[in-house]
Amino acid sequence: MMMRVATFAQSDQMISNALRVQAVMANEQVQESSGLQSEDFGGYGSGAGRVINLQVSVTRAQSYIDASQLADNKVQVMYSAVGSMTDIITQLRTQLSAATTGSSTATASVINYAQQAMAQMQGLLNTQYDGEYVFSGARTDTAPADLSSFDTGTGSLTTSDTSYYKGDGEIASVRVSDSQSISYGVTADNPAFEQVMRLLKYVGNSATLSSSDITQALDLASNALDATSTVQAKLSAAASQIETASTNQSDYQNFAKTLSTDLTSVDVAAVTAQLSTYQAQLTASYSAISKIQSMNLASYLR
Repeated sequence: MMMRVATFAQSDQMISNALRVQAVMANEQVQESSGLQSEDFGGYGSGAGRVINLQVSVTRAQSYIDASQLADNKVQVMYSAVGSMTDIITQLRTQLSAATTGSSTATASVINYAQQAMAQMQGLLNTQYDGEYVFSGARTDTAPADLSSFDTGTGSLTTSDTSYYKGDGEIASVRVSDSQSISYGVTADNPAFEQVMRLLKYVGNSATLSSSDITQALDLASNALDATSTVQAKLSAAASQIETASTNQSDYQNFAKTLSTDLTSVDVAAVTAQLSTYQAQLTASYSAISKIQSMNLASYLR
């Protein structure tokens, strides 16, 4: 039977120290392989709250970025559609100017163009993005421009008529941060679009146009062109605001990610060096323990 020579206390302490070093090594081996201080939040101690808050803020920033991207895409689609409307009214005004000469051919040409342009305007006002109508306000599942009853008769060049509109008055907006929302929507009953529709209806449904009609139509065309250009400029400004807000969120997200990484990551090189030191200590400890435990009275008396 092996006999200890007053080595129990020393041996027990050395074993405890060795086991403690082993535990530290096991944790640092996980850190070395993962690059993180801990595999769960419990390992961050009092800093766990900061880490969680940063990760939540990164996720929230991403939701704002995604919402901004969607809104920006819609604005781009609307901007393009309004640009096409501007082309229509510009062409109409050019043909109306040509008709001021009193030429029957020029008059017939502008009437024919207005008829075709009305259908084009309907298509532009019913523009969709991702399956939703962008000029319908909140009623994104409803086509905003319905000409079934609107395109009857000439109507009036001076009286507004939005009877074609089937959307609502909600103006689309997007939340781009905790404290900021940006309005960017335009509805198909916007005064600029209504003027274009009113003008096309009058010209397109006329059998002929008098000199007075053409003069009034030209005035309305100029007003409509100015109004649609203003709408387009507002869309451009909204897009700029949305993109700036998205960039700000991206910058914050990068900052938060970096700070979170600083709080949770480890210096792998330093950990590897520590592991080598602990390995040497552990080897020496077990060697000493082995020698101590191999000592017995019989060996001592020989």
